[in-house]
Amino acid sequence: MSMKAQGVISRKAGAPAELEEFVIEDLGPGEVLVKILASGVCHTDLFVKNGGAGDGFPFLLGHEGAGIIQEVGPGVEKPRKGDFVILAWRAPCGICRFCLFGQPNLCANSLNAKPRMRSKDGITLNPVLGIGTFCDYTVVHANQAIPVSETLPAPQMSLIGCGVMTGVGAALYTAQVRPGTSVAVIGCGGVGDSVIQGARLAGATTIIAVDLDDRKLEWAKGFGATHTVNSSDGNAVEKIKEITGGFGVNYSFECVGRPVTLDIALWCRDLAGICTIIGVASADMKIELPMQKYFSLGGSLRVSWYGDCLPSRDFPLLASWYQQKQLDLDGLVTRLIKLDETEEAFHAMERGETLRSVITF
Repeated sequence: MSMKAQGVISRKAGAPAELEEFVIEDLGPGEVLVKILASGVCHTDLFVKNGGAGDGFPFLLGHEGAGIIQEVGPGVEKPRKGDFVILAWRAPCGICRFCLFGQPNLCANSLNAKPRMRSKDGITLNPVLGIGTFCDYTVVHANQAIPVSETLPAPQMSLIGCGVMTGVGAALYTAQVRPGTSVAVIGCGGVGDSVIQGARLAGATTIIAVDLDDRKLEWAKGFGATHTVNSSDGNAVEKIKEITGGFGVNYSFECVGRPVTLDIALWCRDLAGICTIIGVASADMKIELPMQKYFSLGGSLRVSWYGDCLPSRDFPLLASWYQQKQLDLDGLVTRLIKLDETEEAFHAMERGETLRSVITF
């Protein structure tokens, strides 16, 4: 039997997203209905709202969510009704070429629920990254719902679903930061600060936060940055090299998705350093590389998708680190807001006032 819900829907690129009522159809095999308790407002949602993900409108916004399993569809044994879960936007299928080769983080056929949500005018909604969490109820594949302890706070757990996992995973899995090494993080929003925490957990001893905003640089210190560089105050690459004895860093992370920040990340490396791209670029962004200079420096340029994580393994791990006070999620929650305050949260993000606004119900 179908049910009514409400959520924040984006119908046109660049236009304000609005709170609307929508209909959820019956669950199919392998699907679960989740009552959302909290959802982080991530930059990716703003990217989608502004047309960066193409013309798939109308979008049901949101993809960082935590909540309670309300109902389960046919054939679902786990999770169970009543479980507290964090939602993942990737769930390995287990049978594609990457899963069979032991690389489920690269799954080419990630599991998603079929679109089950229809707007009040009968149009099928496109949930962002196959989830849609700016709503009171959503439908996902059962494998996208990862149970964690019900004693944990929903706002903090919701952030593990994307930004925190992406940043921590980029440090631990994509770049594989080693103890005693040096790291530069360019762009210190929620993802960048999570990279900083991942680098700290990995044992890096020099962690340089780079941003244009002194407030964000100050926040970055609280997450483990040992040094800060304001890139508006001169040559950021030179400043990073000064901090590292003239050599540059072993690992750099680009967390913005712009050519100018990638340029800093590429050339602030030491010989054979690893540069990891995390920021999502728009379709018109391009880079030019002086090939001889790039070849001479050596090392590698990598892309991190979702921190190369395996949600079923890593969400409970990060939740445990939070319980053990090794991972600071409280500091990432800048504001708690209501569902009808989402549009203002996007504006606050654009003004650089928040690391994460979190919708609570």
